Amino acid sequence: MSDKEPTQNQQVVKNATEPVPEQAELEQKPQDEQQQLTLQSVVEAILFASDEPLEASKIAKVAGAGDARQVRKLVQELNAEYSRRGAAYRIEELAGGYVMLTLPEYNSWLKQLLQTRQESKLSQAALETLAIVAYKQPVMRVTVEALRGVAAGEMIRNLMEKGLVKIAGRAEELGRPLLYGTTRKFLEVFGLNSLQDLPKVEELRPREPTNTKADQTAVESDEPIDSTEAEQAPQAEPAE
Repeated sequence: MSDKEPTQNQQVVKNATEPVPEQAELEQKPQDEQQQLTLQSVVEAILFASDEPLEASKIAKVAGAGDARQVRKLVQELNAEYSRRGAAYRIEELAGGYVMLTLPEYNSWLKQLLQTRQESKLSQAALETLAIVAYKQPVMRVTVEALRGVAAGEMIRNLMEKGLVKIAGRAEELGRPLLYGTTRKFLEVFGLNSLQDLPKVEELRPREPTNTKADQTAVESDEPIDSTEAEQAPQAEPAE
């Protein structure tokens, strides 16, 4: 066999080192096109997270690449992509900037969502009642009323309608009164993993202010001057 002719093993090694056609195409993909796709994703994320219109120049500055002209081009491409796949939102130009908005045909459903959010807001009295239930559960209604000093039946019913409070059983007392506790929705609304994540009562108590040296000096300066010292102080002679 001639030394110049490759052996079978050499031929396998050569084929393994040759790039696959698809891989070769990816490696030859222009770097500026890859950067273009990256910037498009960044611009989309910035607009998605913002709740107010952003100028193209500011978007480019936050993205850390490109300029206002390139941002405007990316916005057009994003809107074309949204339209192609039938997305419920577009990037609109508003007050000199860009903002991501839902399409008008979805307004009826969004109004219901906003109304639900408005109804789910809790008053100060509701928060106080909910806090007592959360920290004292399972708790009887009379205990809640004793701590708040007012009737709590109606407020507890409202919290139950909102899905924040539930009946947790009955107390082993005369009449077997109902016991109340919080629900899983309560954890979701307040961003808690479990009741163990509730702030400790000691952390919620306001700290007593401590008098600093400067405060003590200010207090001492406000003390009245002794009458004897006032008599011994030199008197200014009247002008003739």
